[in-house]
Amino acid sequence: MNNLSVINEHSDHFDRATLAAVRPPDWSNPTPSGRYNLVVIGGGTAGLVTAAGAAGLGAKVALIEKHLLGGDCLNFGCVPSKALIRASNAAAAARDSTEFGLDLPGGYRVDFSRVMERMRRIRSEMSVHDSAARFRDLGVDVFLGAGRFTGRDTIEVDGKTLRFKKAAIATGARASTPEISGIIETGYHTNETIFSLTSLPARIGVIGAGPIGCELAQSFARFGSRVILLQKDGRILPRDDRDAALIVERSLGRDGVEILRNVKILAARRSENSKILAIETDQGNREVEVDLILAGVGRLPNVEGLNLEAAGVAYDQNGVKVDDRLRTTNPNVFAAGDICSRYKFTHAADAMARIVIQNALFLGRVRASSLVIPWCTYTDPEIAHVGLDENEARAQGVSIQTFEQRLTHVDRSVLDGETEGFVKIHVRAGTDKIVGATVVSKHAGDLISEITVAMIGGIGLKSLGRAIHPYPTRAEAIRKVADLYNRTRLTPFVKNLFTRWLRLTGRS
Repeated sequence: MNNLSVINEHSDHFDRATLAAVRPPDWSNPTPSGRYNLVVIGGGTAGLVTAAGAAGLGAKVALIEKHLLGGDCLNFGCVPSKALIRASNAAAAARDSTEFGLDLPGGYRVDFSRVMERMRRIRSEMSVHDSAARFRDLGVDVFLGAGRFTGRDTIEVDGKTLRFKKAAIATGARASTPEISGIIETGYHTNETIFSLTSLPARIGVIGAGPIGCELAQSFARFGSRVILLQKDGRILPRDDRDAALIVERSLGRDGVEILRNVKILAARRSENSKILAIETDQGNREVEVDLILAGVGRLPNVEGLNLEAAGVAYDQNGVKVDDRLRTTNPNVFAAGDICSRYKFTHAADAMARIVIQNALFLGRVRASSLVIPWCTYTDPEIAHVGLDENEARAQGVSIQTFEQRLTHVDRSVLDGETEGFVKIHVRAGTDKIVGATVVSKHAGDLISEITVAMIGGIGLKSLGRAIHPYPTRAEAIRKVADLYNRTRLTPFVKNLFTRWLRLTGRS
């Protein structure tokens, strides 16, 4: 996969502007400047945060990027996908407008080429933040090219040797190739190529019902594609709360997504005008005919070509091996982001980069295990999660109590006509200490932050109940969950004491 595929035969001035920022065609690599305090390999989120933060603190820093600065997040991930999702939500709002007493004369029509043009424009505007010029101006020596270790304290790029005191590997991960006979010859898309489309496919087969598969399946269905979602397991979003996943599954169904579970894809092939997926299901074998195949079947760490053996850095199929302080088996080489973490999120990469800066340059002893990392799947409704769920708590032997508030009793959700969802918070049994939570709602990714802050700050569920939330907002659901907890403290004994006190004070 050529990660320069952000630029293709359909490229316009927005794509060219993006490329000029994150991979300037006329860029000249600098002359290495002595021994660097820190050399960073990889210019995605983890690498950029590490380089900028270290340079801002006075370190001499070099940054090496093989493909595009900004990494997946800017070029193939968060930025283009969320722009697409926003447009699809607008399409759904237009479709459902009659529920709010609005009539659109003649209905509505999705102009997919304009949807994609908007995405490219936003991406180009945001690319300046990740640009080679910006990092050069921050004092970072930016090298565009493939970096490889040549020793325990040296890296070669563009025929030049960079010596370092510390190094950070932040080369990220890439989309996996599905293990399906004929899939390469048939042709397929991943998140690294799907955003180059300029016309809307009539029929799409989406392989994998994880976050990427579900988000894009829903978006394309809302644009007007006929979408078939193929999942090898018995449920979609297997990492998420089961109740939450069922809500999203119903939402996908209402948007027209056909979901096939317990599917084994036997082979792929081309026909004259389409692509065929031969599948095995519980109901027997069948063929699925589509115009485009989108695969979201996991990610692979980018370790190839780094010559990690020369640096004494151990790795396996899951990526670079690190300890809890993000040190590799070479104590002067650290790693951050998708290359070494099971949390494949931009915000996790950012947080890990900050740990690398402290531990690599300032003798820090910050542990990655201390991070409280929330995540969100940006379907409609969104699913956001932090900490333990019921299954994880059970597996770890943590006794919990769960308090849940359905959105049917949250006034803002009722007013907005978006009542399918909930806030579920788990506390350690016998206490109000929050150990995990799941939110299913519009803007769940925003709501989960309040709970995350409470967990980091040791703020219990009882205290959340004392926080005043603006009315009417969806965040009121969090306060209502806290109220449910506080009612459990009103035991019959305590209630009897209150009753006796009120009677006594009423007679005086």
